Amino acid sequence: MKAVHEGDTLLQGRYRLLERIGRGGMGEVWRAEDEALGREVAVKCLKQLSPAMDPSMGRVLQERFRREARVAAALPHRGITVVHDFGEYEGVLFLVMELLEGRDLRRLLEDNGGEPLPVADVTDIAAQITDALAYTHARGIVHRDLKPANVVRLADGAVKICDFGIARLGHDIGFTSRLTGTGIAMGTPHYMSPEQIGADEAIDHRSDLYSLGCVLYELATGAPPFDFDDAWAVLVGHRDTPPVPPRERRGDIPAGLDRLILDLLAKDPAHRPQSAADVAGRLAPLRVAAVAVPDAAPAAPGDLPSWARRARLRPG
Repeated sequence: MKAVHEGDTLLQGRYRLLERIGRGGMGEVWRAEDEALGREVAVKCLKQLSPAMDPSMGRVLQERFRREARVAAALPHRGITVVHDFGEYEGVLFLVMELLEGRDLRRLLEDNGGEPLPVADVTDIAAQITDALAYTHARGIVHRDLKPANVVRLADGAVKICDFGIARLGHDIGFTSRLTGTGIAMGTPHYMSPEQIGADEAIDHRSDLYSLGCVLYELATGAPPFDFDDAWAVLVGHRDTPPVPPRERRGDIPAGLDRLILDLLAKDPAHRPQSAADVAGRLAPLRVAAVAVPDAAPAAPGDLPSWARRARLRPG
């Protein structure tokens, strides 16, 4: 795409880019005006490929982007970001989505000073993510990159999952394996399941449940379960090391929530809850209890053990 200036770029004679609101490894996200319908939307533009990039890798990135559009468009659920349109402008692919007025969970934690969220918020967010995952998994789709940055909490408290760029369709495993690259682990280190680390061909919906456990651990304690400076150390932690129980990091976490998070983080998929519906059933009484009992004040940073205050790797 040519140099973009706020308000000057009009995609397909319809979507006027107003303000860049996000940037990642694959592209940029813009607040835009849909001039045909008179509404604001979010437009995600795939980065223009570098001439030095291997052409086959470029094709993989473009197909991943197209896959994200197709997968998300096929999931009409209140907990999943709505896709409105997909197109190409001057050789650059773009995806038009609903504009989410809220903060992703990573930003939510940062704005909270890195402190954990109240237990009632943790269980509410968990229940909404679980509902969306149950819908997704019932349609044979595994997200494979569930992490705080890919979950947005809106101003009214509603939660939405986004970014299905490396999702796997259960009925199309061969094609998706070629798309992501044989033998290459896909995901974000802090939230990857043990089976993802070895690019296990048997990855299924229970991988998302492990990632959910990582997300809930961080919301409940303020840090991921394996929070090291080196990405490889994080991956080895997922593969080989039992996580420290959340209650050892924060004493007011209910025993049932502590047990659920640890079960989600089981190394062997067979030892985790076997479906999002199972998780929802265990969350229901925890949500009621969390609303009934106010949260105790979280521990001050100085009260945490040194490993809990370690500087974190923050992948995109």
